[in-house]
Formats: sequence, structure tokens, C-alpha cells
Amino acid sequence: MSSTRPSRPPGAGRIDVHHHLCPPAYADEVNRIKPVFKALLDWSPARSVEDMDRGDVGTAIVSMTTPGLWFGDDDAARRLCRACNEYSARMASDYPGRFGFFAALPLPDVEGSLREAEYALDVLKADGVALFTCYQDKYLGDAHFHPLLAELHRRKAVAYTHPTVSDCWINLVPDVSEATIEYGTDTTRTIASLVFSGTASRYRDIRFIFSHAGGTMPFLIGRFLQLERNRAKRGQPPIAAEAEVRRFFYDTAQSCHPAVLAALRQVADAGRILFGTDFPWGRANEHATALESCGLSATELQAIGRDNAVRLLSRFHDHAVVMGGE
Repeated sequence: MSSTRPSRPPGAGRIDVHHHLCPPAYADEVNRIKPVFKALLDWSPARSVEDMDRGDVGTAIVSMTTPGLWFGDDDAARRLCRACNEYSARMASDYPGRFGFFAALPLPDVEGSLREAEYALDVLKADGVALFTCYQDKYLGDAHFHPLLAELHRRKAVAYTHPTVSDCWINLVPDVSEATIEYGTDTTRTIASLVFSGTASRYRDIRFIFSHAGGTMPFLIGRFLQLERNRAKRGQPPIAAEAEVRRFFYDTAQSCHPAVLAALRQVADAGRILFGTDFPWGRANEHATALESCGLSATELQAIGRDNAVRLLSRFHDHAVVMGGE
């Protein structure tokens, strides 16, 4: 792997926090187990950079996506995560300033995930870790994940979270993909799991990023608040649901629509929203243009496009200059 384009100066362009890659080891191993989307198999670093340049994206923080990395064998998942994370780190080195990465973890293997998080964050200098919304039948608030979440809390780590689909939710509506409906719903399920289990409050120093504007959560916040009131009536421990969801971060991937952003803005201020494209399914220029049609001010667009990510991700702290500065 080698750079085919000159690097951009630090501080130039948007920061895309929802940008996928497909390392060769992943394509070779996973495609034999579960078919990988063609858009991923066709991916290359050069294609990412080309799309980024079209949409004035200076840096993409890359991550793995569905179908995931664990298929029942802990050792195989550990090896695959290590290969993917080392590939991501090399890519960031080969394209200076253009890429960061959220480290893949072999969950639901918690012990392996603790080891990989330590290596990725301390040695490879990952920008955070990448989680999926659920693993088999467990959502992120489940006690099974508490040892990992406690360590991420200790580190004040960023935990980028991408939706997936449990087998029980597949093929519910003919001719409508799970990505169309279930991804947003599964994001909401894991947010609810974290909030109403008390896990989000217990590990509040984790800086969660939720994909796709928080899924359906902004539309269901009224039901969250009703559940909060019902719990109080039953004498259960208090949960401040709205305060909890306001602490999270949310990306704009596949969500740059006035109705979606208007709903999200009711539960998250502009300082908690991050630019995302969902490359290779989304395109940077299309997302940027659509975002500009959502009624946001120039200051808000600047914050979402770059400034919020600069504050959140440590790699940018030394060169926090305005978007587009050359």
C-alpha cells in the first residue's frame, strides 16, 4: 500500500467519521463465510481519497462495517481484527493526514477485545474503537460488555457505533433491505439498552458516536420519557433519558434531510453532530450538498463539518484550524 496522492495540509477539509474500508485480509476471509457487499470488495484507499477530494473531506476516520468480524470463532476474530487494525494504521501512515481509524474489536469476545483495544489505542494510535449495536442477542447495555466499557470509560475513549441486524429481524418486509429500516431501529435499541440499564450513566466518560443521526431515537424520545416516568412510578432507579441522549454524539451519514436533522436537533445541539458519509455507499459531495439544504447556519455547518470532530479526536488537537484553510 502506498500513497498515490499528496497529503493535504493539516486542518484542510471536512472530517468524515463514518467512512468504511475493506482490508484485503477481511475480503479474503469473510467473503468465504458470509458474502461481503460488492461495494466493499471494490474499495481501495485511492477510491476513498478520490471521493473525499470531491466533497472537500480532508480526513476520513475509517471503520469496519457489516457483516462484522466474529463468526463463532474467537481466535479467528482476534486474528482478523488485528490484521484489519494494522492495515488501517499503515494506511493512515501511507496517506499522511488523510486517514484515522476506529479499531475493530472481536466482540462478543470481551477478553480478546480488551487486549485488542489496548494494542490499537496504545500502539497503533487508533482514534477510538468501533462497536456494533448488538452481538447475537446482546445490546451494548448488557452486563456482558461491562468489563470492556469500564476500560473505555477509564480511557475516556471514543466508541463509534454502527448498526447491524440480528437474524430475527432479517427479511421482515419483502424487497426492503434491512439497512432501510432495521439499521435505524437497531441503533435505537442499543441506545435504549445503554440508557435504561444505567450503563450509559455508569460509564459516562465513554464518548459514544451513534450512526445515522441516532436512528429512530429522535422520533421516539417522547416514548423514552414516558418509560422514564413509568419507571419512577414503579420505584425503579431514576433515569434521566433526555440528559443521557444529549451527551452522545451523532453522525449525519444517510441522514442529511431537513426532517431528520430537525428531529435530531431536538435532542442534540449542533456541537454533538458530526459529518459522516457512509462511503462507499454514500458520497461526500452529495452529503455535503444535502447538509447545506437542511437550514443550518454557517456556524453550525462549520461545527458539523469539522470543528466538533477536531474537539473530539485527539489527533487534531495540535492543528485545529478552520475548514478549508490551505
